[in-house]
Amino acid sequence: MTTVAELPEVATKPEVAKTMPDVTITPKASQEVRRIMADQGVNEKLFLRLRVVGGGCSGFQHKLDLDPAVNDKLDDTFDIEGIPVVIDKRSMLYLGGVLVDFHDDLNKRGFSISNPHAKGTCGCGSSFSM
Repeated sequence: MTTVAELPEVATKPEVAKTMPDVTITPKASQEVRRIMADQGVNEKLFLRLRVVGGGCSGFQHKLDLDPAVNDKLDDTFDIEGIPVVIDKRSMLYLGGVLVDFHDDLNKRGFSISNPHAKGTCGCGSSFSM
């Protein structure tokens, strides 16, 4: 009979904790995302996908989409302001410190993403350089 003291030590691999991204979603933006998700009338769970893609005259563009799919190998999921958010690992490199806001003013309606690491933007403000 083997006692506990005689059992070999098993090396356990420490789990890597997924750290929360430095992404802020304002209350106005989270309220509008919830409204849009509710308007979709879909029974499946939707995620707010935040990503950076190549394009525009300055090189990079921020994208916001509603996405029902998550790739466990490429994406990380988070709960930010009660919104299920998915960010792909490559975009995480560019999104530190971003602020997602929603504007509903006379001259401006829609989401905006402010990135403190952007070195420059194009004339229309839809793309940025790092």
